[in-house]
Amino acid sequence: MSGILDDEPQVEDLDVFEYYAREQWNGYLARKDEYLFDHRMYPDFAYKIIDVEPPESIIGLQTSIIVEEADNNIPDIEFTSDVSIDDVVGQNAARRKCRLIERFLEKPEKFGKWAPRNVLFFGPSGTGKTMLAKALAGKTDVPIIPVKATQLIGEYVGEGARQIHQLYDRAEEMGPCIIFIDELDAIALDRRNQDLRGDVAEIVNALLTEMDGIAERAGVCMIGATNRMDVLDPAVRSRFEEEIEFVLPDENERHRILELNIETIPIPVEDIDLSRLAKLTAGLSGRDIVEKVLKTALHQAIIDDKDKIIGQHFEDVASKIQKNNSSDVVNRMYI
Repeated sequence: MSGILDDEPQVEDLDVFEYYAREQWNGYLARKDEYLFDHRMYPDFAYKIIDVEPPESIIGLQTSIIVEEADNNIPDIEFTSDVSIDDVVGQNAARRKCRLIERFLEKPEKFGKWAPRNVLFFGPSGTGKTMLAKALAGKTDVPIIPVKATQLIGEYVGEGARQIHQLYDRAEEMGPCIIFIDELDAIALDRRNQDLRGDVAEIVNALLTEMDGIAERAGVCMIGATNRMDVLDPAVRSRFEEEIEFVLPDENERHRILELNIETIPIPVEDIDLSRLAKLTAGLSGRDIVEKVLKTALHQAIIDDKDKIIGQHFEDVASKIQKNNSSDVVNRMYI
């Protein structure tokens, strides 16, 4: 059994577990050394099939399931980051404000009640919010637990709240530690919109409890990221001590993004005017420049059996994107 956020589950009543396992995995094809993923009590755990007889069997309501104790001497999982601050192009204002988080993670005991426990990263998609969070962990040599908010939404009532508390428990054990919750709006949706998702209230309440520090989590800094500030619950937003904005890159920054990424393209690039291409990519985020311009041009060259890419290929892709973007790019990027 292996997982990230939960403690290892203990099977105390073998008969009850056997009934639970047969009912959950009824109809599954069981093979040796494969895994059965738990979607109910422990949704982030998998049970390894040590052996099965016959070799390929369909699990049924008469299947006999024998539980074997796992080796408890499992090494702790390390959540490390090899992203450098230098990998983040631009975002100078955000990087300057993040010095506060750096100081806290380096010596959390000095801050006491003044610690920056809740920080919000907001801005258009693809502007480097996740990258900067990982870079902070790398620079301060602390672990980071990166989580998509949608991973914390459970299948049953109460499960989402349980997973949030377990996330903080795990971070406290590893502290000092960064919890990075991407797409925060997925679980911090304004409770006035409960008709959109019935379980949102209990998830928001669990998050508020942790953010308030009712159970003090020494050395834990939660960084939430969103590109939908307008739908965040006001109570959640009020708990953030710092709000750090990420913006779309300017022309010089787009030039630098192009320069860094074109060097890694796996086929030769010739006759490229980076200054012109930087102008043509106005309004695009760093991720869009890489994924929509550079990667699209590379893939097209491979499809066309080209042994090299010229600047015109990139310019054609960028011009096509700008032509399709008839409405305001910046506003649309936030949605």
